[in-house]
Amino acid sequence: MYTIQQDTSMHYGIVIDCGSSGSRVYVYSWPTHSGNPHDLLNMNQLTDQDGHLISKKVSPGLSSYADKPSEASEYIRPLLDYAAKYIPREKHKETPLYILATAGMRLITERYTQKEIMSDLQTDITKLYDFLVAENHFEVISGKLEGVYAWIAVNYVLDKFSHVSVRLPGESSSSPLHTRRRTIGMMDMGGGSIQIAFEVTNPVTELPKSLIAEINLGCQDSDLDHTYRIYVTTFLEYGANSAHNRYEELLIKNSLSYADPYKGKNKTNAIHDPCMAREMPVVKEIHGKKYYFKGTGDFNKCRKILVPLLNSTILCHQNPCSMNGIHQPDIDHDRSKFYGFSEFWYSTEDVFGIGGTYNHDKFQTESEEFCKTSWSKLQKRYKKKLYPKADNDRFSNQCFKGAWLATVLHEGFKFPEDYKHLVTAQLINNKDVQWTLGALLYRTRYLPLRDIEKLNGQVTPSYHSVPSIFANEYLVILCIIIVFASIILYMKRLRLCPQNDLQRVPSMSYFMTGDNESEPGLKKSSYYL
Repeated sequence: MYTIQQDTSMHYGIVIDCGSSGSRVYVYSWPTHSGNPHDLLNMNQLTDQDGHLISKKVSPGLSSYADKPSEASEYIRPLLDYAAKYIPREKHKETPLYILATAGMRLITERYTQKEIMSDLQTDITKLYDFLVAENHFEVISGKLEGVYAWIAVNYVLDKFSHVSVRLPGESSSSPLHTRRRTIGMMDMGGGSIQIAFEVTNPVTELPKSLIAEINLGCQDSDLDHTYRIYVTTFLEYGANSAHNRYEELLIKNSLSYADPYKGKNKTNAIHDPCMAREMPVVKEIHGKKYYFKGTGDFNKCRKILVPLLNSTILCHQNPCSMNGIHQPDIDHDRSKFYGFSEFWYSTEDVFGIGGTYNHDKFQTESEEFCKTSWSKLQKRYKKKLYPKADNDRFSNQCFKGAWLATVLHEGFKFPEDYKHLVTAQLINNKDVQWTLGALLYRTRYLPLRDIEKLNGQVTPSYHSVPSIFANEYLVILCIIIVFASIILYMKRLRLCPQNDLQRVPSMSYFMTGDNESEPGLKKSSYYL
């Protein structure tokens, strides 16, 4: 049994990520804020006494309750029961709880069903637990907002938001000090979608409203040190699994265009697939029909066939574009640095063992060699446990997924093959980086205001005698006005209630949705999170 550390200076927050395949709870903690308005909260994922991260997952996804929304809260309860054990009971009422749904719930086309599920959570969870909950704590967030949260989390863990005053090399002593660190770009390829996010530092760069997020991580609206302008976009059905499905349909379509009506209908007349290991046989049912495939293991041909799936030839309304006609501002490939997660890590590390700093030539060589090796030989190696990090699905699809990763990176996002500043990663500084950390950091950014006000309140006032009794009367009136103004200002900024503090955060979704655009699960009129 885990023993809760009784530390009254610690604060806690809970975020549940409701994804397509399941929901996972994360618990974070942070000490009392320093009182310096330029400092962010020192937030970390909570660990148990053995150093294991506090996290628990349940399956399937929340979207599976579309036909039974009244059972949604019972589905979430095991996660909250688990999280509650690690937070001191007296801290529950001040612990913010967020239940944020992503891909699976976004695919529910009926907005009413989304609302029913969230309404059930809002009604029941608040009765069962004492955690701090506001109406906007339970939401279906857009893919772009998820991308921004991931960008925040990555740069926070890499300490890119801790500004130190420095003078750049070559500058004179009279030059102003620079306090902002260069931030990191982020790419994440999942099974269904790809996200990319990076800071746009050129103030004259004109970007479509739907592709930009302007955020302030500081606790004060005037904080320019933590104000960022981020390009972010999501490509649905460009994830590794979705792309594989589209690729197989393309293969079938191309095969049927030939005169042979029996192509792919039996083993002896299988469809040749360059994106599978050589001689690898696969039988799949697609749209109710059975098809036979046989790998030819040609990695370069595979990459060439995959290019049309990027949809790069579609009309680009604002140059330059990456994929699907989506504008992407120029990236300084000499000075920028990116981290790649999920499929970027799995495709480089699980089979090849070359995760970390990405090297195109090395990845290309490993991929070519793997794909052209006979499937029977690869199976023998696999049975000898020469690939301990790869499960059967990873091993079987490595040839395709490696090719898709390289195609998206170089032909899609236009990174040169000699780019030296991409790091594929699962952990950063031994920390499991999740977008949930970024979500909590942003949504609780006003909380330090209380500690700052307390610190300012410790200043001893000075008094000066005024020779005139009339001056004293005016001084009293002035003091009363100042006191009332201070109270009104204090109530306005802190709202006296933690719940209202958390509601003050401007919604990034507002900045990322065009005048006539909205995304499934995103309420266009929601200006506050």
